[in-house]
Order: sequence, then structure tokens, then C-alpha cells
Amino acid sequence: MKKYLLFFILLLTFIISCKEKESNYSPLVLQTDFSLKDSAVASMYGVAVGVDPKLRIYDLTHEIPPFNIWEGALRLNETARYWPKGTVFVSVVDPGVGTDRKSVVLKTKTGHYFVTPDNGTLTFIADSMGVEEVREIDEAVNRLTNSQESYTFHGRDVYVYTGAKLAANKITFEQVGKSLGTNVTMIDYVKAKFENGVFYANIPILDIQYGNVWTSLPRQLMIDNGIKVGDMLNIKIYNSDMLVWTGDVPLVNTFGDVKENDNLAYFNSELNFALAVNIGNFSQRYQVFSGPSWRIEVIKK
Repeated sequence: MKKYLLFFILLLTFIISCKEKESNYSPLVLQTDFSLKDSAVASMYGVAVGVDPKLRIYDLTHEIPPFNIWEGALRLNETARYWPKGTVFVSVVDPGVGTDRKSVVLKTKTGHYFVTPDNGTLTFIADSMGVEEVREIDEAVNRLTNSQESYTFHGRDVYVYTGAKLAANKITFEQVGKSLGTNVTMIDYVKAKFENGVFYANIPILDIQYGNVWTSLPRQLMIDNGIKVGDMLNIKIYNSDMLVWTGDVPLVNTFGDVKENDNLAYFNSELNFALAVNIGNFSQRYQVFSGPSWRIEVIKK
């Protein structure tokens, strides 16, 4: 009987040990502008698995428009808060690859990690999650072996390699490299505000599949300043200083609250102000797009 009890205790100890080891692994989430047309993403997966085959690797997206740092920054910010503390994100939208732009890992105040070139990719994460510390990747130790002669694929050779080591708990955050404090490169854009009866905001992104125009204007800011569903709103949309479109739209709960092909305003799934056409494409109809130069003004009629 004692023999069986000892066996059971040893087995239980082994299982607990395995679970503890598994708990040391953080999710590794990849984002790039590479697409899936060739072997680039698969190569990054191979490097990560080579660091540790037990890693859990996920894709955020690999369809960021080529060189579009702004959209890469936005997609990170849209996604990161839904992932648990400790998750390591590797984001490679890197038109300056091989130049003197820094390769960094940012640790947020929420305990998430972002491995990326410091080229503006961290703009929204820094604002929304806060910056605990930024460290520059020391490529003398945190770079794929025998990759030093490659200057144009840091996503494979530096970023996913470092991210995988961090996610697998093979290095600490402090072992990434020297501290850069809390500053990162930021992209300039219009911040959401309410001033003298006017709401101002940026148009950061489109709901691409449907052409809905998403803004950075929070629902709560509008509600706190007297806006409610059922109001008629006057909209002005600018690209830099050029007025692109103006019109009046009702604020409703959902698309079917207006007739087919009618314009509407609503609060999207991120609880921000948005514009759409019921069974139509607002962006194409009015040639309204997104980016740091696109902005919106909203007034209650």
C-alpha cells in the first residue's frame, strides 16, 4: 500500500511540475505587413519554435498594408487589451529596416510586452496602456545565430527571436538590453476633445470590409457632453486642412434603424463614434479615408 501511495505522490508531483513549467510560457502574438504570399511568416514561426517548441504562437494579422506604421500601431492597440498580462507581441512594420532606427521591447504598465522597431508603432499602446520601461535589444546576444550578415529581415533575425526568448522565459526583460527610459517615437495626430460646442477627433481606421468610418471620439465623451441616440448631428470631415465631406446624420443604435442606403452615425464595437451607410460603403461613396491627417468635427444640431 505504501508503495502505491509513494507512486501516486511522485506522479502527482510530476504533473504539478509540468503544469508549473507550462505556466512559465507566455503567448507570443505576431503582426507584420508581410502577407502570407511567401515564406516570411513561416520563417518567423520556425525561429520561434527553434527557441522553444512548447511556445504558443498566434497571428494578429499579416495583412497590414505595406509600410503602414500607423495601421500597425492601431491594430496592436485594438487587440492587446484582450490578451492576458505577460503576452509578448512582435510587430514588424519596418520600412526603415537596417537603418539606425532602434529595435526595442516596451513593457507596459499592464504587464504586456511589445517587440518592434521604435518607428511610431508604439504610439497608441503608449497612450492606452502606459509605459513601464523601454529597452533596446542587444543584438550581440539577442539575435538569431549566424544572421549578422542579413540586414533586411530583422523580423526573423531579431524581433521574433527576442520575443520568443522572452515568451519562453529564457531571458528576463532586463536581459533584453539597456534601458531607454519611458520614451518612444510617437506619430502626431488629433486627440479627441470637446471644445466650444464642437467634438474633434481623428479618423484612425476604416472598418475595411464595409467601408464604415471609425473615429477616435469616445462614446462617453459625447454622452457626458449632452449627445444621445436620436440626435441629429452635423459632420465635417477634413484631410489635413481640406474639407472632404459635410452633412447631417442621425445618431442611431444600429444600421437597420435607418432606411437602406441612408447615412447614419453610431457607436462601434470599440465604443467610439462612427459613420456608415446602411447596406452601403461610406468610405467609397464620399472618398473618406483614414490616417493621421484625417480628422472629424461633430456638432449637435
